[in-house]
Amino acid sequence: MRILVTGLVGQYPFGGVIWDYVQYLLGFRALGHEVWYVEDTGSWPYDLERHTLTEDSTRNVAMLGALMEQFGFGGRWVYRNGATGAFHGLPEKEARELVRTADLCANVSGAGHMIDYDWGRCHRMYLDGDPMFTQVALCDPEGKNPGAGELIRAHHSHFSFGLNIGGEGCLVPTGGLSWKKTVQPVSLEHWPVLPEPPAHGLTTVMSWASYAPCRWQGADYGQKDVEFARFLDLPSRVPQPFTLAMGKGLHQRRPTEMLREKGWTILEPEEVVPDARTYREFLSRSKGEWSVAKNGYVRSRSGWFSCRTACYLAAGRPAIVQETGWSRHLPAGEGLFAFEGEEDVARAAAAVDRDYPRQRAAARCAWRRSISRRARSAATCWPRPGWTRANRQLNQGAPAGRWPAPLGARSRGVLEIHKGTRNDGGGATRLGLIIDWP
Repeated sequence: MRILVTGLVGQYPFGGVIWDYVQYLLGFRALGHEVWYVEDTGSWPYDLERHTLTEDSTRNVAMLGALMEQFGFGGRWVYRNGATGAFHGLPEKEARELVRTADLCANVSGAGHMIDYDWGRCHRMYLDGDPMFTQVALCDPEGKNPGAGELIRAHHSHFSFGLNIGGEGCLVPTGGLSWKKTVQPVSLEHWPVLPEPPAHGLTTVMSWASYAPCRWQGADYGQKDVEFARFLDLPSRVPQPFTLAMGKGLHQRRPTEMLREKGWTILEPEEVVPDARTYREFLSRSKGEWSVAKNGYVRSRSGWFSCRTACYLAAGRPAIVQETGWSRHLPAGEGLFAFEGEEDVARAAAAVDRDYPRQRAAARCAWRRSISRRARSAATCWPRPGWTRANRQLNQGAPAGRWPAPLGARSRGVLEIHKGTRNDGGGATRLGLIIDWP
């Protein structure tokens, strides 16, 4: 199939942002499909040096082109300047034809605001990486997000990293949509387990506060600063070095000196993880991860799980991350630990120290265990290479324009991506990309 993946790599070509989107490109390509990166956010380009918006996308385009070349997608990308409307990577006519003839558009994190295209028979899939905040914008109770609901509803299928959406105790509104559950793909080939001992203690990469809180049914749902306040004294109570590559956040309000006085080592992300290589090195050379989640994820019991944490696990680094309800769906206790209070962190850190080699091996296995135990046949199992538009209705009689339909138990999809095949009783198939959680 011809698959388009949207993203923000040209707008914000920083370490973690790059991996968030590139791993979808790598995964679909590993399945044998024709994959293109398309960036049309509708936004003006971001000036990386002056930290402001600008009409000039010269540097953004150059950095994006170099990144796509690095990952083997040279000549397979499109960038549209939101200020001028100019197309880069492909001429406008060819870019529009690319969209018209595509089979699938994976709109990762809703980055693609592509409102003036002929979509032909393309299936548009919305992948929500920000549960609670996305759904409140969809419902827009205070009229702060005009047009957001229309853009989201324009897609044929909707997926979320919120594994609890629609479940008991989850406060995330559905907005009348059927949200299928998914977790992040990780290209294991690009995240090898390194033999070197860790150079850092427990680390993470985060922002103090990415944007303003949202409000739903009389309650505020905030950012990581809200949750972090509960753990300010952690370094004095848990005998571990904590090193955080922490962005200053909204309005540059990170309380740097106070955090350092309390024992946190604070690094500037633009200095230590400015690109894909340094980001991978920082995670891979850490003892493991410790991180809070956004207050909105925690308070809503969304079940959100981080793509960053998935990369730590792939690199064989144990992760101690805040509970959002994700432990109902992913294996916790060996290599991957959920915490709600300081005592939970202390127990998990002690377990990591008692047998670090075992916890490293368990971390790498944690992602695979979650897949092998919980993958089910789902509406998100994509056709194998060679399937054409004529096969879109597949074997379940799906109406035209609303594919893909379930492929049946023998074609189950999984999220782990690497070279090779598996045999599930229906013949050898490449490992898949997206699954639907039960």
